[in-house]
Amino acid sequence: MKVKPKKHLGQHFLTDQNIAAKIAGCLSNAYPTVCELGPGTGVLTKPLLQNKSIQKLKLIEIDNESVEYLNSHFADDRITILEADFLRFDLSKISTDPFALIGNFPYNISSQIFFKVLENRDLIPEVVGMIQKEVAERIASPPGNKTYGILSVLLQAWFDIEYCFSVSENVFFPPPRVKSAVIRLTRNNTLKLDCNEKLFFTVVKTGFNHRRKTLRNALKPLLKDKQNKHPFFDKRAEQLGVPEFVELTKFLE
Repeated sequence: MKVKPKKHLGQHFLTDQNIAAKIAGCLSNAYPTVCELGPGTGVLTKPLLQNKSIQKLKLIEIDNESVEYLNSHFADDRITILEADFLRFDLSKISTDPFALIGNFPYNISSQIFFKVLENRDLIPEVVGMIQKEVAERIASPPGNKTYGILSVLLQAWFDIEYCFSVSENVFFPPPRVKSAVIRLTRNNTLKLDCNEKLFFTVVKTGFNHRRKTLRNALKPLLKDKQNKHPFFDKRAEQLGVPEFVELTKFLE
């Protein structure tokens, strides 16, 4: 049985077993349960199964053809194959204890995947993902950079980000039109931000929605009278790090 990559699912199957082993090697082995997102034909699943510290490997795959392939090629009592849409799936069904998430993420939904990780940040303390190089650089970017954006701030608030390595488009079938990269997210020690977290999300998103404007103008919808006197209002969103956004959120509360 041969699985055809489906364009509407953003499938680009990894074909290089060395790269797969390298991705699997980025896991810290701190979590006995690992969830692989979008395993496709199991190229990354193989080196994950060679890792003896993984006691349970949950595979989430939306493509029925890939699920059939995985069921017929992987007989290991540590594996559970779930035919599901990760973005709609209740992640507490994977494990009630913290687990690591790994995968060659579909590039068309990679941002949504990271927002879902944020929602479940206490359940998913570690993520190793292969994504579009440009998105990886954005997530890992420090403030003051053109690539720095909403995802950079929100993820860096709760995770340490590590850009692991770049990946050529030639190790996929079909080759994507973009370069790829692997990043690792590790939950930091921040249990709760020192501000209203819901407002923090709103301030970050609103600030970057008009990234060329100063924050005084970008955040106008959130400002009450006399609330535009703060030194940060003369800056643009990309110039503020997580602590500055927290301070600004407290000021706006």
